[in-house]
Amino acid sequence: MNRIEDIVLRHADREGPLLPILHDVQAEIGAVDAATETRIAELLNLTRAEVHGVVSFYHDFTAKADPRPVVQVCRAEACQARGIEAMMRGAENAAGDRVRIETVYCLGLCSVGPNARIGDDLHARLDSDALAKLVEEA
Repeated sequence: MNRIEDIVLRHADREGPLLPILHDVQAEIGAVDAATETRIAELLNLTRAEVHGVVSFYHDFTAKADPRPVVQVCRAEACQARGIEAMMRGAENAAGDRVRIETVYCLGLCSVGPNARIGDDLHARLDSDALAKLVEEA
């Protein structure tokens, strides 16, 4: 059994399994490409267009794997009001080509921003130095 089939089987008895399947595929394989969309569609008895519609709607899914560590930086209104835009140049310099910085719009910690996330770890109350250090250590 291949990895896609294994992931789909793990969620077979769930109601609405597509999103959990896509998250597991992204986490385990690193991407959800066209061939993967087709296979998931076959296994769930959906059309590829239905699967692609979900994949293309959410920013979490990418068609091509990128092995670099990811730092998600919140740039929504609350974090903007607390100065995230002025901090981005330092973060981008710290990232160079080694770390990928992704913009997200709300990590749910608006009262303690600016915020960032690496994997499942949230980091709040960042200043320029703390954000740059976080990126360097990613």
